[in-house]
Amino acid sequence: MSTLGGRILVTGGAGFIGSAIVWALNRRGLRDIVIADFLAPEMKRTSTDADLGEKRRNLRPLQFAEYVEADELRRRLARYPLAFGKFSTVFHLGACSSTTESDAAYLDDNNLAYTRELATWCLAQGTRFIYASSAATYGDGTQGMDDRDANLARLHPLNLYGSSKQNFDLLAQREGWLPRIVGLKYFNVFGPNEDHKGDMRSLVNKAYQQIVATGRVQLFRSHRPDFKDGEQQRDFLYVKDAVEMTLHFAEKGAAAGGLYNLGSGEANTWLTLTRAIFAALGREPSIEFIAMPEILRGKYQYFTRAEIGKLRASGYDRKITPLPEAVRDYVQGYLVPGKKLGD
Repeated sequence: MSTLGGRILVTGGAGFIGSAIVWALNRRGLRDIVIADFLAPEMKRTSTDADLGEKRRNLRPLQFAEYVEADELRRRLARYPLAFGKFSTVFHLGACSSTTESDAAYLDDNNLAYTRELATWCLAQGTRFIYASSAATYGDGTQGMDDRDANLARLHPLNLYGSSKQNFDLLAQREGWLPRIVGLKYFNVFGPNEDHKGDMRSLVNKAYQQIVATGRVQLFRSHRPDFKDGEQQRDFLYVKDAVEMTLHFAEKGAAAGGLYNLGSGEANTWLTLTRAIFAALGREPSIEFIAMPEILRGKYQYFTRAEIGKLRASGYDRKITPLPEAVRDYVQGYLVPGKKLGD
């Protein structure tokens, strides 16, 4: 039974995946949507005015009932649980997603406490709760990337962001919530509406800007002998696929609970991805390798690939967009004309 319909809350709804979810809901004819995010200038923290402007641009083509600042959402729900009405589904995408964030107290509040509050509230209200975990919880991958392994304590994230996501997963498991909620471990998602993410933008976005400015792309050298330069591998997932997978858990997968990997199920090299960007632009590849900053070397994932058997077993049967096709759609349909989803 689908829980899509009625009133829907999307936190982080002006951000990358959040705004893409609202776009996909609109395409299903759904508009009774409350969006929560941080757009007020005094709440921008590490964001620039330009970044906040891009997030506002993400919202302009979209249709929704109400926007609320995330801190105000938390305050009002704490005082009165029905302050915004009854929700059928909450998509909780609101979080600090910076893998270089060093303020542990900020991450503890914004990524852990905020998620705990919403999960508790949804469970009390009988609302479907679908939240963003992260593939960053898997660390360097030596403990595997299998979402069917219930031993979450085996995982050792490489940064504070990954730890903040891991800490909620562990909390949900201890509290016995996981069978009743859904945590989604997004792998390397790329696509339109990510312009505000600064250094956390995908390589596709960054490379396009580099090609326009200089005609070439810079990639990090490998600092491990078992990986040649540019042959570090990641599971790259187009945002349109990520959104369909996410909405699946409020539709056919509504009976499912627990943690799920969201990825393509394939590992591609940075070179493969970069060549696809040049191909989408009709240009010959021009690639320069540069040293990886010292601060990243011990926290860098050299190989990621999502095990997606559990996702498929939940009933998700859509074809996943091949990488060259996804890159072409993003570059030609959005980056070149400067469009957002819904434009």
